[in-house]
Amino acid sequence: MTADSPERTYPLPVPDPLRPAPAYAELRTSEPVAPVTLPTGHRAWLVTRYEHVRQVLADPRFSKAALTAPDAPRLLPVAKGSKSLFTMDPPEHTRLRKLVARAFTARHIESMRPHVKEITDRLLDAMAKQGAPADLIAHLAQPLPITVICELLGVPLADQDRFRVWSDVMLSISAHTPEEVMEARRGLNGYLGELIAAKAKQPADDLLTHLIEAREEDGDRLSEEELLAFGHTLLVAGYHATTGELVGALITLLREPELWRQLLADRTLVPGAVEELLRYSVAGGGAGAMRIATEDVELGGALIRKGEAVLPAITSANRDEEVFDRAEEVDLARAANPHLTFGHGLHHCLGAQLGRMELQLALEGLLDRFPGLRLAVPTEELRWVSGMAFRRPAVLPVAW
Repeated sequence: MTADSPERTYPLPVPDPLRPAPAYAELRTSEPVAPVTLPTGHRAWLVTRYEHVRQVLADPRFSKAALTAPDAPRLLPVAKGSKSLFTMDPPEHTRLRKLVARAFTARHIESMRPHVKEITDRLLDAMAKQGAPADLIAHLAQPLPITVICELLGVPLADQDRFRVWSDVMLSISAHTPEEVMEARRGLNGYLGELIAAKAKQPADDLLTHLIEAREEDGDRLSEEELLAFGHTLLVAGYHATTGELVGALITLLREPELWRQLLADRTLVPGAVEELLRYSVAGGGAGAMRIATEDVELGGALIRKGEAVLPAITSANRDEEVFDRAEEVDLARAANPHLTFGHGLHHCLGAQLGRMELQLALEGLLDRFPGLRLAVPTEELRWVSGMAFRRPAVLPVAW
């Protein structure tokens, strides 16, 4: 990074929280690989074009494991030496993913659909009973993913609020201090450690028990540290990401009533609509996609030196006009949609199918139960949560 590079801070300024930072479009044209300063004070290269983002996500010269080195640049205050799938490279990543992937096969996820639908229906029953106006985040977008993940892991219903609070703090970029983030991590680790010990003594029919018992042909198994880290991974991807994507999808549909009417008229559009809403989403932006170059790499006209951080902007890539026709428009019937919301390459989200299913069932349930669903306040009156890895309003009031 050169001394005369313009100073930009990440996250980039976002005048409209429902749209990506305007600077992304400019950077895709003028400086697709640009230096930025992170909230931690570290420097990174921000990558904004689809082709370059996709390359970074798949290129082994950009390492996830290197993020855990004590002196590595970082965006979030992650634990040093983390054993999470998020922060591993092959062969460790390959080994761990192989052990846990059996729980996330398409067949197994699809077998969960009736139960996830039951959870969705139960939440919507409670919302209908309370009556309008209702907070769609508190009634659906938050409890659906956290309930599914907790039931998947085998976390008792009574402990779900504790799980949610810990994970909310852990996903802070600037809303909480590093000390508060680490305290939440310790709390979650302590709880998960006790849960793992209990399930080792009394196995149950849940994912945590299956992972404790998982063995490869050579006898390989997950260590307790790896089990703890995988619990974190599921919370981040399964709860926060899904909540953020669901909230973003609902706001997009409800602020443009014609889109909602399209789905009411043709429910077969729902699966494709979910993909388009995922592409259009600004909930996450790829904050967890950061990597470290393990050697000098030329990318998009910039020379990235060994040891420098690279931040692929997935939100920007998903709006790249070179890949997506009318990229700034929502097309619920878009035919080709190779969005990168779930990542690409070795770190493609293991729970992508589960997230898709939850979004589909949430939309179908709302269309069935609340065809007249609408925002209860103008979008400009929504209060947005700041300083978090996933962008969403504090509440989403709706009526019907």
